[in-house]
Amino acid sequence: MDRLGDWRTSRDRVLVMGILNVAPDSFYDGGRWSSVGDAVDFGLQMAADGADIIDVGGESSRPGARVVSVEEELDRVIPVVEGLSARCDLPLSVDTTKARVADAAIAAGASIVNDISALRFDEGLGEVVARRQAWVVLMHMQGEPGTMQREPRYDDPVGEIRTFLEERMEIAERAGIGRRRMIVDPGIGFGKTLDHNLALLAGLRCFVGLGAPLLVGLSRKSFLERLLGLPAEERLVGTVAANAVAIAHGADIIRVHDVREGRWTADVAYSARCSVR
Repeated sequence: MDRLGDWRTSRDRVLVMGILNVAPDSFYDGGRWSSVGDAVDFGLQMAADGADIIDVGGESSRPGARVVSVEEELDRVIPVVEGLSARCDLPLSVDTTKARVADAAIAAGASIVNDISALRFDEGLGEVVARRQAWVVLMHMQGEPGTMQREPRYDDPVGEIRTFLEERMEIAERAGIGRRRMIVDPGIGFGKTLDHNLALLAGLRCFVGLGAPLLVGLSRKSFLERLLGLPAEERLVGTVAANAVAIAHGADIIRVHDVREGRWTADVAYSARCSVR
């Protein structure tokens, strides 16, 4: 059964994607899960707390992060996906830009590929997603993780990123991926200044017309530090506020570290959004 397909048809709630990073250098939770068992247990806790999707990532995408080999990423990700697939019936996502990692993760039980490069970094990734009939998240990023925060510039951040996502959807379709299996993400925090991020948050409705579910990742990101002057460990309230704004402006999926609070935020904000239509 395609649970995401059923939701896409009904759109009866905002989905919560729980972040499960198994990379030791992720910006907030890096190194927290010292074993596969610990990571799987945390994924199961996220499911109990109300997650709709669990997103497993084995390579940090924070600015300046170390590039990880395919073999190292496979070693980190696949046992966790296998463990969750055996004990949890939620859709599983793999946060990767690599075709081999995506292929192995889907074989292990994942059904979504969350690609921060929007199929730009690995020419084989689109073919894997199409052949496996998986879903794909197409995210915007200016540059690459190592360089993305070196003076990012836009004349019209909302318009330029919408055009980029339209183009990547067309490329994904040419690769054989059906549009009904695409999700778009404007990539807040990826090659953007504070002003760019705020413009995107305020302009999210411009992406609703793309015809794909809109995913937004705001959880504990550094733009909240610039606004609030707080370290990542103290940005939960700021994350809740930003996610509520995102949902009010049309977000369909929020990607969060803190699932319980994300679930409450999604349910309240979505109810309010529906009441004013």
